[in-house]
Amino acid sequence: MSHAGSRKGFAGKSLFVALMAAACLLITGVLVFLWWVQGAGLSALHPVLPVITSYFLGFLILVMAAGTSLLLVTTLLGKDILVTRLLRGLAIRLLLPLIEFIGRIAGIHRDRIRQSFISMNNSLVISQLPRIKADRVLILLPHCLQLADCDIKVTGDIGKCARCNRCDISGLAGLAEKYRIHISVVTGGTLARKIIMEKRPKLVVAVACEGDLTSGIRDCYPLPVLGILNERPFGPCFNTSVDTAKIDEALRAIVG
Repeated sequence: MSHAGSRKGFAGKSLFVALMAAACLLITGVLVFLWWVQGAGLSALHPVLPVITSYFLGFLILVMAAGTSLLLVTTLLGKDILVTRLLRGLAIRLLLPLIEFIGRIAGIHRDRIRQSFISMNNSLVISQLPRIKADRVLILLPHCLQLADCDIKVTGDIGKCARCNRCDISGLAGLAEKYRIHISVVTGGTLARKIIMEKRPKLVVAVACEGDLTSGIRDCYPLPVLGILNERPFGPCFNTSVDTAKIDEALRAIVG
């Protein structure tokens, strides 16, 4: 990747880091307010209680500041730093809804926030992963990648593709053969979860829109998911496309 490309990628991830810092500040502000409101009452109960509360508040502020800093360093270096796995879980499970709320107040489109979150998640996943055998990787594709007027339905078996090159399924079927890797075309989250339960992969590479990828990353945690956004020139869920080279690049980076 070029230096310019790296800077562009970091810019995308930095939005989520900045909003996460804002979320941490908001949480800290709420805690300070509650401490201030309850201070008199705590003193009445015991003079030591306000001191204990102050230390606890300071500890929470330190943890949140350290977590944000570690995520930033991981983004810059592309290497796993200390408790990155735990921080990824914290961002996915707890902070993402609050971050989307803050973004809405700031006038930032939800999809832009989700794109930044997916980019950050991918950086953290790649930084933590060792090389993985191809048979432990599962690629999940949305059925809308296939042309709506195609007579051959590849849901459940991408090997049925006739390789007419009219849609990206053809190139993705070629990747399945190249890496001897399992690729499934799914019609929704229920089928995707069923296949994950059956295959029990160590890594999922998923292609979808911002909303579906964000939901999938959250639902699959702690199973690592690399998210790749599809392109929707005709609108959502109809004749979408994906940059096959991005999936090939991801597989070269992770498959041993």
